[in-house]
Amino acid sequence: MAALEKFEATEANLVKLERLWKELEELTPTSIQFGGSDEHEDRARSYAEILRALPAIDGWRPDTQPMTLDEVAQNRLDAMELGEPHISASVEAELAKPGRELREYRFRLNQKRRALIRDALVSLIDTIDEDVRGLKAFAESSEPLAPPPTEDWAVLLGHVREIEVLLGSSVPKPPRWGDMLRHIKFAELGDLDDIDTMDWPSVKKGLRKDLYGENEPLPVEVDDLGVLVAARPGGSVTTELAWSNLNDDGFERLIFSLISNELGYENPEWLMRTRAADRGRDLSVTRVTVDGLSGTRRQRVVIQCKHWLSKSVTLTDASGARDQMALWPNPPVDVLIITTSGRFTSDAVAWIEQHNQTGIRPNIEMWPESHLERVLASRPALIAEAKLR
Repeated sequence: MAALEKFEATEANLVKLERLWKELEELTPTSIQFGGSDEHEDRARSYAEILRALPAIDGWRPDTQPMTLDEVAQNRLDAMELGEPHISASVEAELAKPGRELREYRFRLNQKRRALIRDALVSLIDTIDEDVRGLKAFAESSEPLAPPPTEDWAVLLGHVREIEVLLGSSVPKPPRWGDMLRHIKFAELGDLDDIDTMDWPSVKKGLRKDLYGENEPLPVEVDDLGVLVAARPGGSVTTELAWSNLNDDGFERLIFSLISNELGYENPEWLMRTRAADRGRDLSVTRVTVDGLSGTRRQRVVIQCKHWLSKSVTLTDASGARDQMALWPNPPVDVLIITTSGRFTSDAVAWIEQHNQTGIRPNIEMWPESHLERVLASRPALIAEAKLR
């Protein structure tokens, strides 16, 4: 919160500078006119004072002062006398430089704020997932069906308001944000259904899209790809991935990105309270299968991520993972995926195959490193993002 307060103070000063710059532009003649203006001078002094209060971002801050009106007129007159269009264009560009610097500073401020709030926002997204599940569980178990207690709705609203504080104006509100707030306010069963099926999935998707650097560049370390091709590089192609480049959270993030961007998977989320002995955290997603004859089928899928470099998933690990699915009865788990950067022991494979033959829910799928390497081979962007080469 202390860090957020510094960002908010900085943004308040930036908003003042943006307002002052707009007023200065309006007070600046579009033609050559000598003579000062008290209004322009007062705003320019305020602009300079506030500009000095802006902290640097990675060592950079805007430092260009607005020109005085006489400076503007003299520069335009000099350019006109020279009669060169590009000189006139250069004068106008220099005149607009403070505004360009403010836009650059806002871009950098927004990026840094996103980096600051990322972990807290991820935690709040998980918390709201639990809030919505709790509201649904209460509504489904009530006889007759009745809306959950007011205090439960208030808890959900409080967590949503926390997200508003984190976002500030640096991260845009995602689609259906206003719809979700309205439905929370009405707090009826129909509103809960809209929140669960439409509002929150859309809001959650928008939040994650804006937070995880989809528009930020990856280092390429080459100036010209044509030169690279002309060198006719040779040698073997590595199929193995550098799993050691990831920590546990990085492995979970990779799997989460995989299910988030894949057709046929909806509403991916973390399940907060399933920290296993290996500190792993379950992921949940809805698998959608469309059949032209039978219609659409939805299955709840839970994924256990085990970033193990030196051990394999054993029979005990697999059976323990299946037993943990009892923690998530609403709705019940249809499919359990155990994914690992390592392998499965032969006993574990035999046990899983035997379990699946019984038809008892959940069906268990194995995603060892060999499976992940095949899947990721056709998704090079994910490999690059995770730095697995």
